[in-house]
Amino acid sequence: MSLFSDNIRTLRTKKGISQESIAKNLEITRERYVKYEYGTSEAPYDILKRIAHFHHISIDLLLSVDIRKIPTDDLLKLEDNRLVLPIMVDSQGENRIEVVTQKVKAGYLAGYADPEYIESLGHVSLPFLRNGKFRAFPISGDSMPPHKDGSLIVGRYLESLDEIADGSTHVLLTKDDGVVYKRVRRSGEGRYLLSSDNDFYAPYEIKSDNIIEVWAYAASISTREFEPDDLSPQTIREMFGQLRNEIIELKKNKKANH
Repeated sequence: MSLFSDNIRTLRTKKGISQESIAKNLEITRERYVKYEYGTSEAPYDILKRIAHFHHISIDLLLSVDIRKIPTDDLLKLEDNRLVLPIMVDSQGENRIEVVTQKVKAGYLAGYADPEYIESLGHVSLPFLRNGKFRAFPISGDSMPPHKDGSLIVGRYLESLDEIADGSTHVLLTKDDGVVYKRVRRSGEGRYLLSSDNDFYAPYEIKSDNIIEVWAYAASISTREFEPDDLSPQTIREMFGQLRNEIIELKKNKKANH
């Protein structure tokens, strides 16, 4: 028997379901599932993910913690099949913030629930961020001024979409677009409108089942010095708009004089 075997057997019996029933939910045979529960075979990564999602608990807890010794009732009530995230602390017990760098951002969609991937990320500690689970994400482009390309947005993990503060900015992990940082507004049942603070970019709608993770804005770290004469697309657009209005005004004056 292994810790993993004990854990999945405990979770199954706690729910009062049969091995046949859970195997059906995992889309495997009962014979195959029994081997995992008896510890005679190791579950591959894709099956680990299915088991974790089925029980609403993270893979690292299944593999490394005796869940009989922790209060799992609250963990099992998380909405929308969300995984429990471990909170990493240093030797002094301070909250460590994982930093998703630009280099590894592309792989975040595949590795967000993998403890080894998360553990491989760099870490920082901000003393004013203590209550909650925080993670830092790089942003690209100029869609969310004053944050520039390469800045880091530190987000606080939200366990439920109901916790989204309407009209506030959030980092979202989505199935289609990966990691995005936008201002989020509810747009009807199960739908959200994502908009940029730079109106050069058009807002778009997303369904709730396309959202995997949500992190509310908590802080930001700028990696570039502020440049007052920086010509962003928003600035250029405003310049052309002003120039167009001046030309229209000149044409009106010219007609009036004739």
